[in-house]
Amino acid sequence: MSAPTGRTTPTLTSSKEPANRSAGAPDRRLRRPTLDSGRDGSPRGKNSVVLAVAMTLFLAYSILPLVWLFISATKTQSELIGSFGLWFSGPFALFDNVRQTLAYDDGIFVRWMGNTVLYVVLGAGGATVLATLAGYGLAKYTFRGKRAVFAIVLGAIAVPGTALAVPTFLMFSDMGLTNTVWAVIIPSLISPFGLYLIWVYAVDSVPNELLEAARVDGSSELRTFATISARLLSPGIVTVALFAVVATWNNYFLPLIMLSDPDLFPLTIGLQQWNSRGVGSGADPIFNLVITGSVLTILPIVAAFIVLQRYWQSGLNAGGVKQ
Repeated sequence: MSAPTGRTTPTLTSSKEPANRSAGAPDRRLRRPTLDSGRDGSPRGKNSVVLAVAMTLFLAYSILPLVWLFISATKTQSELIGSFGLWFSGPFALFDNVRQTLAYDDGIFVRWMGNTVLYVVLGAGGATVLATLAGYGLAKYTFRGKRAVFAIVLGAIAVPGTALAVPTFLMFSDMGLTNTVWAVIIPSLISPFGLYLIWVYAVDSVPNELLEAARVDGSSELRTFATISARLLSPGIVTVALFAVVATWNNYFLPLIMLSDPDLFPLTIGLQQWNSRGVGSGADPIFNLVITGSVLTILPIVAAFIVLQRYWQSGLNAGGVKQ
């Protein structure tokens, strides 16, 4: 029997397992996920297919009405009634329809367009300014009753505008303001959702340290707001302005109960008046002009969204992640 030589016989280890791992130590190697990367038959693959189908249906639901509208605007009155709605038919009459729409009834459509622009500039513009000032004040100043104001704003958001239309009409009727432009402009100045959006956005977008530094430098509150806070709030302001413009541009029920003079109608009420001429005895349908007028009505809104899209997206994303 030979004596031990003092050497340690090396132990062969598998290439799949590290040699320096001690016995009984937990295996900390990364393990592959049980689900594969989304190949056919995997849950992720099935979810992707379902999502793609759902988005395709939603896209078709959103686009098809616009496609029908633009195709129908290229047809004459007779072709509009007797042809398939989602394809062209007869002579291309788009430019002739636009010309007739702008000239029909002594150019009343142009008057309605001007009224709508007036309501948007004064109503939506005023709502944006008031919401910005009030939301900024609630976000950056502390005063008694602030929680009560917060509860009132949330409650106002929950109340639909149609529920307030009749009380507003009765109040304006007592003041003698019905059938005037102020009957549409004044209610449009109130935007609880815009106020709340600016309030939430201003909390994170305008640092309190920056305001304190401006006060130390001797800047007044108005100057600080105009030169510093307003620039930082610009994405939120544009977002509120877009919502207010769309709401005022598409406003239908309030002008319907407030106005009776056709010269004061916005586009929504005026086009409905044209559409009603094709119903009943002695009807004179001008559906081709109604559809063409609808195309002309939505073009400014589409242009506004395209131009201001980047501000709108940044305004919605701001405040979503707390720094």
